[in-house]
Amino acid sequence: VLADQTWATPKPGSWTAPKAAPDGLPPVIRKIVTQEKVVFLTIDDGYEYDPEFVRLVRRHKVPIMTFLTSQYVKGQGQYFWAMRHAGSRMENHTVSHKNMALLPPEAQKREICQASDTITQQYGRRPEIFRPPFGSFNETTRQAAKACGIKSILMWSAEFYNGTTSPNGVRDAFVRGDGGTGFKPGDIILMHYRKGLAQQLQMILTWMKQQGFRAAAVENYMPKSLGGNVPEETDTLPVKAE
Repeated sequence: VLADQTWATPKPGSWTAPKAAPDGLPPVIRKIVTQEKVVFLTIDDGYEYDPEFVRLVRRHKVPIMTFLTSQYVKGQGQYFWAMRHAGSRMENHTVSHKNMALLPPEAQKREICQASDTITQQYGRRPEIFRPPFGSFNETTRQAAKACGIKSILMWSAEFYNGTTSPNGVRDAFVRGDGGTGFKPGDIILMHYRKGLAQQLQMILTWMKQQGFRAAAVENYMPKSLGGNVPEETDTLPVKAE
């Protein structure tokens, strides 16, 4: 076992697993349908390193999914090994963080496949979930992702502009994609590896606690066919009483 953390699984009947796409390509997932007050923290890129953040994740046992831009692994591989051991999945965020929708098919495939190759060599598991830089993708991206072994594309429903300013100029803002406020059950939250990440994590954990939410591992709410941990035969829908 590479990670020394295991995460709680959802309560039976409290959630609905994401479904495969009808066209057979990796489906695009923007939130998890659940009745539980859980949100999913996902952190992108990897060009800034905060050792205190790893200690905080371990101390508070916070499930994190990392979407790693593989060019940042050079020289900092041990930092992400520490995150891996703290229970974070290492998933695919391309080699060099290019806008996928602007690239021709072979360039898209190269960005995804080579990132998966590097992450596999470094961390012992091939990524099965992809997040396109800037949230930009097209059908060619989905085809390229499938060819590289990707099973789903995980987007987000809200962004925590940790360590930076939002489009409205507010630092450390929390911005929902639907224009609302606060957390909603099943939110997938986008963050980034930036300086001060430990303090920023404390900030969002405090907000979550104030609103009665907790962090959960998104892979435990996704079927294995989409890159998660849930056996296909698991009945995730509420069972009616006799």
